[in-house]
Amino acid sequence: MNLWLFFQNQVLGMQWLNGLVGNLLTALELDITGRVGGSVQFFLYDTIKITVLLCVLIFAISWIQSYFPPERSRRIMGRFHGVWANTVAALLGTVTPFCSCSSIPIFIGFTGAGLPLGVTFSFLISSPMVDLGSLVLLTGVFGIRVAAVYVVLGLVVAVAGGTLIEALHMEGELEPLAHAGAGTGVDLDAPSLTTADRLQYAKAQVTATYRKVLPYLLVGVGVGAVIHNWIPQVWVETVLGSGNPFGVLAAVIVGVPMYADIFGTIPVAEALLGKGAQLGTVLSFMMAVTTLSLPSLILLRKVVKPRLLALFVAICVVGIILVGYLFNVLQFVLI
Repeated sequence: MNLWLFFQNQVLGMQWLNGLVGNLLTALELDITGRVGGSVQFFLYDTIKITVLLCVLIFAISWIQSYFPPERSRRIMGRFHGVWANTVAALLGTVTPFCSCSSIPIFIGFTGAGLPLGVTFSFLISSPMVDLGSLVLLTGVFGIRVAAVYVVLGLVVAVAGGTLIEALHMEGELEPLAHAGAGTGVDLDAPSLTTADRLQYAKAQVTATYRKVLPYLLVGVGVGAVIHNWIPQVWVETVLGSGNPFGVLAAVIVGVPMYADIFGTIPVAEALLGKGAQLGTVLSFMMAVTTLSLPSLILLRKVVKPRLLALFVAICVVGIILVGYLFNVLQFVLI
């Protein structure tokens, strides 16, 4: 147990880095107990910590992802049927890109290849909502139990949502663009990638993804620093604390129009939790931001008709709200 706590706090959470940043700022005669100094410490610590974890995670996940290109994922999912196919699709979503927008081109490839509609939606829901990166980062911030339950419930939402869409037989609600991927996949019999190829791919993904994520990371850490040091705790407790039964609903409504990924939302969630927000409320905010961003919904509208888009949003919103309230009930057991 002590070894795990050390790994969670010092390796993933990098609490030693927080102390180091604080000592450096103190040496520069900046009062880290004040609002300005505390904000600077929070910003530097979280930015460096998440950057290090992000680059390591992108490299590792990209290496894994090189074994599951879209054409191979289609072949794997084609072997399963019913709820098992939805489950496999949701699990494959955990090793795909980090944001909802980058998942939609793969979604188009799946629909174009003729995979069942519900299966493709299970993938589309799980890909931005739960990934290996979220598991590691959430473990470093909230602990392994919270991270594990978050991932499991996210997968449940993805499987249930895809199964419901499949049962409603809404194949007629796809736009012509959804079939654009038919016949354009990479040859499944192409030679396997070499170790050098995978290494080059992982390096390229680290550079490309970090450049894309960095603006949202900086904004997220900046917002977190403001919440952590400038927003009175009573304000957060009033709006997002246990005294407000509609806190989860408010978090989802605020989160949906935003566009970020797990790396940009965790600093905000961390700061909100430290100010007295309930666990389920901040996690539902994270899910809403990563799964239902406005840019991704605009892209998805080019692929699906309004009725199916509305159903997708409704499934995600209801699932996220239920997850949020469940976490609020379990908060004192999990933390």
